[in-house]
Amino acid sequence: MLRILLAALIVTASPLWAETRVPQSRAEISLGFAPLVKRAAPAVVNIYARRLSQARSPFQGDPFFEDFFRGFANPRPRVQNSLGSGVILSEDGIVVSNYHVVGQATDIRVVLTDRREFNATVLLGDAEADLAILGIEGADGLPFLPLRDSDHVEVGELVLAIGNPFGVGQTVSSGIVSGLARSGRATGNARGYFIQTDAPINPGNSGGALIDVNGALIGINTSILSRSGGSNGIGFAIPANLVAQFLTQARQGNSGFQRPWAGMAGQPVDADLAMSLGLDLPVGILISDLHSASPFARAGFEVGDIITRVDGDEVNTPSELLFRMMVAGIGNTAKVVRVRRGETTEIAVPMTVAPDDPAAEETAMDERSALPGLTVARANPAVIARFGLPLSLRGVIVTDPGPYGARAGLRRGDAVLAINGRRVARSRDVERALKESGRWLRLDLLRKGQQLSLRLGR
Repeated sequence: MLRILLAALIVTASPLWAETRVPQSRAEISLGFAPLVKRAAPAVVNIYARRLSQARSPFQGDPFFEDFFRGFANPRPRVQNSLGSGVILSEDGIVVSNYHVVGQATDIRVVLTDRREFNATVLLGDAEADLAILGIEGADGLPFLPLRDSDHVEVGELVLAIGNPFGVGQTVSSGIVSGLARSGRATGNARGYFIQTDAPINPGNSGGALIDVNGALIGINTSILSRSGGSNGIGFAIPANLVAQFLTQARQGNSGFQRPWAGMAGQPVDADLAMSLGLDLPVGILISDLHSASPFARAGFEVGDIITRVDGDEVNTPSELLFRMMVAGIGNTAKVVRVRRGETTEIAVPMTVAPDDPAAEETAMDERSALPGLTVARANPAVIARFGLPLSLRGVIVTDPGPYGARAGLRRGDAVLAINGRRVARSRDVERALKESGRWLRLDLLRKGQQLSLRLGR
């Protein structure tokens, strides 16, 4: 009798197992991800990018031999190909991928799972965030993935990684969210703030989708932590909330991503610092420097204040603070929690770009200069943010050393303090000093906090 009853239960249950729909419970998830993959996979594409790179002559940049050997052994451009993945975000063909897959590409092909192929162009790209937004030409009615609020993702959630690892074709791997708020630098170009997963991610997965069990995009797979180059169960994805800001700026017509400017320097509050400040727990960021034009300074923040939250989310490192500011978006305000002498206050801080004030006066040196091709700009918040320079830096900054300047030892971001003993404060001071220099040239510089001098003969 018992065997008959079990057989009846099995027969009754069989049609339920065969039902095609997204799993709704833990028990149903154990049956497989096939319905979920069938729905989400068409929105994940393969990307083939091609770029031309000019081979460098061994005499390039040499003031004498470059002209002497001009026309001889002219190096030919080299073709570089890259393979990666992308995710369609809208039916009109907006695609997100990694910048290291498509950045500076001259030819981009997007291949869908149904084998349709399209040309694409980069609408917006950013090497530091390692994100790029592409526009597919002549596409309409494409499948796409919805973006999920990645701030609500929790450790332990089941996730799927979809991409084209090693160029073998679209592949799906499963795992869980194994960590959140992973800041610092992972492998690859991306810096900042990541979702960590143990779903296997391998070369070619870059730019692919990390989705939840409802088929929503929670992140873009970007890199792995590995000594061998293979997946060791620690992969990183750029959160969907940052992808949403890239999508917004691309639709606004921006070709480069604009970051809100904090105009401050800070350090994480560790246990020793928390004890000295009388805090119960080591949380937040202690402001150690603040530019007078910083939106935080204008909102009433001071050196010595502690920032603990932005828009309700805890921040404990400068990269987390920058991520929260980017997610808030240019033109909006963020609610920032400040702790000062034990008193907690929530303050609205406007999200703005670094101001170009006073004017940078970026100037390129002409052929009459001692260093033709050198380009300099006056230090201001925009230039300081562009090169990641100290907030208190003043003077003239090298924005492009040019061929002669590079051979002389100049680098981007160098601060020019004096030329032949004459102090310089503006771009025109540098221009005048280089034109009036004699046979010998001495440049006094500040590089990464260290002063040095370059002595050159003409």
